[in-house]
Amino acid sequence: MLSLRELWEYERVLVDVKVVGPQFVVCVGNKHYPASLELRKVYRLLKDEHASRHRQVRVIDESGEDYLYPEEYFIPIKLPQAAERAVLKAI
Repeated sequence: MLSLRELWEYERVLVDVKVVGPQFVVCVGNKHYPASLELRKVYRLLKDEHASRHRQVRVIDESGEDYLYPEEYFIPIKLPQAAERAVLKAI
């Protein structure tokens, strides 16, 4: 089983290798941010190379704005196309 850090590195390699559409993560932690992040909720991930070097990720949170959060609060996921369209429509 991969650690969270290894999983994030694997996802970064995939992003660098091919052009991909929207990326999504599921929230697995929200310490210090309970009003901004809901556990087990899917969030859209925005590419931010500077943030990733500092182990941060940029996601669109409950406010509808994009903010930086610790990467350990999220796990990258791949959604089926129908689910991806539904999530994007709901955002």
